[in-house]
Amino acid sequence: MITGRRRSVIFFTVLGVCLVVLALTLNISWIVLNWRRGVLAVLGVIFFLLIIAGMVLNTIFLVREIRRNEQHDSFINAVTHELKTPVASIRLYLETLQTRELDEAKRREFYRIMLEDSDRLLHTIEQVLRAGSIASWPRLGRSARTQINLAELVRECIALARTRFRLDTDTLSYSQHVDDGRAVVSGDVEELKTAVWNLIDNAIKYSPNEPRIRVVLDEDDDQRLALRVFDNGVGISPSELKRVFRRFYRVPTSAAARWRGSSGLGLFIVRSVARRHGGKAFAFSEGTGRGSTFTLLLPRATQI
Repeated sequence: MITGRRRSVIFFTVLGVCLVVLALTLNISWIVLNWRRGVLAVLGVIFFLLIIAGMVLNTIFLVREIRRNEQHDSFINAVTHELKTPVASIRLYLETLQTRELDEAKRREFYRIMLEDSDRLLHTIEQVLRAGSIASWPRLGRSARTQINLAELVRECIALARTRFRLDTDTLSYSQHVDDGRAVVSGDVEELKTAVWNLIDNAIKYSPNEPRIRVVLDEDDDQRLALRVFDNGVGISPSELKRVFRRFYRVPTSAAARWRGSSGLGLFIVRSVARRHGGKAFAFSEGTGRGSTFTLLLPRATQI
């Protein structure tokens, strides 16, 4: 079923094409009928090209704005769900604790679940705040940089993910092909931790019921370290690979029902952090349903 905004996209696209064809037909007819009037013909062609360019740019702008509004609405719905769900869960368990007499084991289980929900709620809020502040980030100066052991940071994120999502070492594995002494980067530890966590969290969210996720830390070359996250999830079509790092963007796939609260901000933050630290982030996939690989490249610290 075609949504209202999608109809608007189709309408403005068809309207723009029709106007371009109409203007082209009229101008060519005018030039053919008045080809001997050289000066007027040249001016007419220039004026015609300006009109065509204006209509094309206007159509492109309208379509982009409509798509941006669709992504924004999708983001609002996802974030609203992510905020409402843990709050409702916490409230339910608190009401149960208040109205019923429970044994100590059950009370501890309820406390654990509420803490997990509060962590989920806090993570969503931090993602939204961080994404909102990215546009105003200044360039990371030397004085703001610290020496960070990337291997230790990745292992910390791996341990946290295994605990939070209850994953074993087979489901979420980690391998390292660089010595700890050479796995040192320069930057902001909290930003890099957020980027690494978002890559792992993204792989878990977009994987099936039996995920197999591999995290590999390696040397891309003498100057850069490469963190690669492999998953057996929903995959990405070739046309979507460059778009997944856009703000609010989520891959349109039938597997969306398995998404667990994706706001479309995680990968956007990853790429923003990578660029701020002089690195880059990119994705690879053989297609929908064939898993994905996300790579974070960071320059090695010059001084250790």
